[in-house]
Amino acid sequence: MSTSPGEEGQGLRSSVSVVTDSTPYLPPNLVERWGIHQVSLYVGWGGDLRPEPEYDIDAFYTRLRNSPELPSTSQPSVGDFLARFEPLASAGRDVVSVHIASGLSGTCESAGEAARVVGEKGLPGRVEVVDSQTGAGGLGCLVIGAARAAEQGMGLDDVVDVVHQTRQGLQMWFCLDTLEYLRRGGRIGAAQALLGSALKIKPILTFGTEIAPVGRVRTRRRAQERMIDYLHELKGRGASDWFVQHAQSPNDADALVAEGTAIFAHEPLFCTQVGPVLGAHLGSGMLVGGIGCAPGGGED
Repeated sequence: MSTSPGEEGQGLRSSVSVVTDSTPYLPPNLVERWGIHQVSLYVGWGGDLRPEPEYDIDAFYTRLRNSPELPSTSQPSVGDFLARFEPLASAGRDVVSVHIASGLSGTCESAGEAARVVGEKGLPGRVEVVDSQTGAGGLGCLVIGAARAAEQGMGLDDVVDVVHQTRQGLQMWFCLDTLEYLRRGGRIGAAQALLGSALKIKPILTFGTEIAPVGRVRTRRRAQERMIDYLHELKGRGASDWFVQHAQSPNDADALVAEGTAIFAHEPLFCTQVGPVLGAHLGSGMLVGGIGCAPGGGED
């Protein structure tokens, strides 16, 4: 993505650019609207790792279901981040770079090393890396919050504060068809506790510094009902924005969007499909969440 659309999207008042990775799975119109810069993670089979936007999502999930071997995933390199940070910092723009939880990926580590290199070069712009302590749509909400704050003319430190404040108001659940991909990929975390069940279950989990269980149901219908219940809970807790994501479950996602629109009286901030990097570890399922302290009100 070029620099110029980002600068236009964030407005003339902004001196801060917002960078994230590819795992929020934000829709292109929001990426362009808010001038968000992205650095891709990598995924592939047999050592053939490619940036995840290069994949056709449906074809990827088909291969994931049929392959006896799980794909590998990798964080961006320091050089990938430098290629994004240096032009911005050289132009005098400060950068807030917000990424998937460090407990789930080494992306923050790569970004932090690149920020250190930029600082040592004495470029006019500063780079601050923020560990989102979440991922997927939750990360997307934090990124949009940062971009909103930047558009309002906030400086680097204030934009970082907004990210932390937004994270405090973020709540997110997701329901998977199986824990098998998390188990095989080694990202199962506290959800390990659910593996011993003799029942065929659909786990309900939360996405934070690690993936942790919050419940389980036995049928797809009950999973959908529980996610609708959760949308009511989010509304009751004061969530101002909400979102839906899915992995190979478009009909379930559409149903959740319809229910959530009735509950919140406005459409979601976004509804998208989770891409290959997280899909490799999660398999199929659905995710909903909301934020209660995003600056700037609802989406334009």
